[in-house]
Amino acid sequence: MPTATVAKVLALTCSEPRGQATHWTGRAMAQASGISLRSVQRIWDTHRLQPHRLRSFKRSNDPAFAEKVEDIVGLTMDPPMHTVVLSIDEKSQIQALDRTQPGLPLKPGKCGTMTHDYKRNGVTTLFAALNVQDGTVLGRCMPQHRHQEFVRFLNAVERAVPAGKLIHAIADNYATHKHPKVRAWLERHPRWVFHFTPTSASWINAVEGHCQLALNRNGISQHWLSDRPRLNCRIARFATPTMENCGHFG
Repeated sequence: MPTATVAKVLALTCSEPRGQATHWTGRAMAQASGISLRSVQRIWDTHRLQPHRLRSFKRSNDPAFAEKVEDIVGLTMDPPMHTVVLSIDEKSQIQALDRTQPGLPLKPGKCGTMTHDYKRNGVTTLFAALNVQDGTVLGRCMPQHRHQEFVRFLNAVERAVPAGKLIHAIADNYATHKHPKVRAWLERHPRWVFHFTPTSASWINAVEGHCQLALNRNGISQHWLSDRPRLNCRIARFATPTMENCGHFG
């Protein structure tokens, strides 16, 4: 392949596509450069170009970003003595979906099937607290996502943590976490200290990744759930194994 042709393909790929297209396709590039589709694919592969892919990002504008990250990472990597460090968050609007008719099971040479349409049988909200020191999770499923439910969840965590230990809780900036009644609850429970993540940086909260992986890997959306209690039981089984037997955080 002539060097000039390769340079032309690279320059076109890194420029805006023609017409109303959002990105260059292999066939469009082959037509524009006068070479075959396979030649375009080889050039893209050699130079690690993938025009069809787009990576999103969100930059935090929190002026105290560095200080908050240092605080949370320090708590996670080197927790203070005689404390429990909890990563707290909630996953709302988890749907109990049931298919309109039974699907077919997996068979050799054929994948399992399920109907495209579905019936909604209610939603639930998962409140979860991940102990970053030993990986245990305490959770509660509740029908709504308000400060009242959050306070109820904090009471459950308060009962689970042994007396005499300080509790450092990492949470995002959701309005529920800063509600006046939540602040009043914290004043009545002085052993609690909240550490808020930087704005637009809830990814630093470990429990978010834990619950997302647990729910996705076990396919909550691919199971037929005829009611909310069945959904809660499935979440309890996979996302928060300590939900039904809430042992102490030691």
